[in-house]
Amino acid sequence: MWAGLLLAIAACLTSGAAGAQDIITVTADRRGEPRDAAIIPVAVIDAVEIELVGAQHVSELLNRSAGVNINRGNGAEHLTAIRSPVLTGGAGAGSFLYLEDGVPLRAAGFANVNGLFEALTGLAAGVELVRGPGSALHGSNALHGLVNILTPDPATTTTRAGFELGSFGRVRTSGVLARPGADVSAVLAVEAQHEDGWREAAGLDRVGVLARADGTAGDVRWQWSAGIVTLNQETAGYVTGGAAYEERTLSRANANPEAFRDAVAVRMALRLDGEWGSRWSWSLTPYARGNEMDLLMHFLPSQALEESGHTSVGLLASTARDFAGGRITIGSDYEHTSGYLRETQSRPSIFSFVQGDHYDYDVDAHVLAVYAQGRWQVSENLAMQAGLRAEQTRFAYTNHLAADTIGRFLRLGDRIDSFETVTPHAGAIWRLDADRSLFGRIARGARAPQTTELYRLQAGQEIDGIEPETLDSIEAGYRQNLGGDGRLELTAFSMAKRHVFFRDADGFNVTDGRTRHHGIEAELDYPLAPAWRISLAGTWARHSYDFDRPVGTVSEVIRVGADIDTAPRWLWDARLVWQPHAAWSGELQWSHTGAYYTDAANAHRYDGHDLLALRLRYAPTGRIEVFTGVRNLLDERYAERADFAFGNERYFPGEPRAITIGIRVTG
Repeated sequence: MWAGLLLAIAACLTSGAAGAQDIITVTADRRGEPRDAAIIPVAVIDAVEIELVGAQHVSELLNRSAGVNINRGNGAEHLTAIRSPVLTGGAGAGSFLYLEDGVPLRAAGFANVNGLFEALTGLAAGVELVRGPGSALHGSNALHGLVNILTPDPATTTTRAGFELGSFGRVRTSGVLARPGADVSAVLAVEAQHEDGWREAAGLDRVGVLARADGTAGDVRWQWSAGIVTLNQETAGYVTGGAAYEERTLSRANANPEAFRDAVAVRMALRLDGEWGSRWSWSLTPYARGNEMDLLMHFLPSQALEESGHTSVGLLASTARDFAGGRITIGSDYEHTSGYLRETQSRPSIFSFVQGDHYDYDVDAHVLAVYAQGRWQVSENLAMQAGLRAEQTRFAYTNHLAADTIGRFLRLGDRIDSFETVTPHAGAIWRLDADRSLFGRIARGARAPQTTELYRLQAGQEIDGIEPETLDSIEAGYRQNLGGDGRLELTAFSMAKRHVFFRDADGFNVTDGRTRHHGIEAELDYPLAPAWRISLAGTWARHSYDFDRPVGTVSEVIRVGADIDTAPRWLWDARLVWQPHAAWSGELQWSHTGAYYTDAANAHRYDGHDLLALRLRYAPTGRIEVFTGVRNLLDERYAERADFAFGNERYFPGEPRAITIGIRVTG
């Protein structure tokens, strides 16, 4: 019904089309290309939208795009879905690639399931989001999709400061100092966030700092950037029991007041660009990063302390040649990482969770990739693109404890493991006329195993059956520019994934799973009148198992064709935007999450929810802006995430109605 309604609306809007202004994206091609010419569908969230949303959590921002379903956890925690179910563990960490100006925020084998907390989205100039496998330029983890955070351009950024207050003890301050120059331009940005938390003992303190400078040295253009993020978070876990999220007193409770997550992440990159003659160009980006995190694993009976971290150095190198009607790019990426993980249980032994050291190991990783990607303008209306990437990941694991089985924990002896992946893709875009086009693409995505999947094993498990996950995707779509700056895009996709790695209901690793994913995504942005516009992002998708697996917990037998848990078929986000003149603007947002199963056996279900949000902005002068936002406008009782595990229904309860007010001053 909803798909038919959307298509009917779109059909009514196709008259009077005019060319929309091109938005340049860099995610699919590091040198930039118009979004409407991209064969890979790229959603773009610009700086204006980032400021309007004023997201307290990254899910508020990214869930405005089709095919995206970020489940909010406590504080800065989250679980991601992009053309996928909501994934957890190593799959949740390793199936999505998070970038800043094209440089990965984390090393591929050391990803974090909550990795977006390290992204400086509140200070960003934009966010680009690719659904489905990345291009040949993107390596391991660009499996289901990727998110690229764009730092502000010092030459066009203005000096400004902001301050806001909100419900549940929220305070946020930000400041941007920009110094454009003829030879060198620089920007320094800071954001600090505090909240008491709407649940007991669930406070948050997060600080982010970003610096960037751009300039030239002779014929070479350079861009230097550095960032740091610190997080100190008290953590509230699940509430259990049938529809427990509907009980406000129970929802506010925290059964794990001692839980915490403390982390710090730093990074630096230097991009150099130049030309060789009139047709050749080159790019070099050396970078370095480091991070550490301490986590009390409150979600396990052991409540063990996990200490982890890694440091990396890397280089992205490429050269490109422009020729009549096209461009070919060849390149190589290299990264070396040293990481560690320690897990210690201080409380007395419980079940097979034994007191003492569970794991203590280091991993040195080397990743080397070579790739080639070309785009050809075959005719006036037809463009084609193809690419191929070959990547090797090598892990050298060193165990600092006895190689033995202790309780449920299996500690391997020292070893070296290597994985190779080859990921091709090809696609085309056919322009029907100046405003309408068809596009299609086939691609393979892959991810090497995470180090925690390889070396954090349990008794009775083996490492030898673990292979890189692969995902084969085919998609086709229709794109149209509508009157003024309106835009419509419809995309259908079908994907098959092999060597799926996940943990079953008995707590054991499955290394040879198979899943299928297919759906339709719709994005519409249309000006209804001079002061009004409507934006829609809708998704219908089915994510299902493609294998049978009987397990000890009879209620969680996996069957071919069953829905994967936490995979709503319907996701909608609609916004009615009002701007009568430059000083005033507002947005009414409706978000719909459809029903989904909460267990692999499809025996338990969450009915979904609908939420409204209202945002208003008033700029009485060109330098001062005041704003307010109301989240969960109708104070619905809902679950951010619903799950069935250990014989219980359990939920991350959704936040009640929350209000924010603030001011921004531009220098």
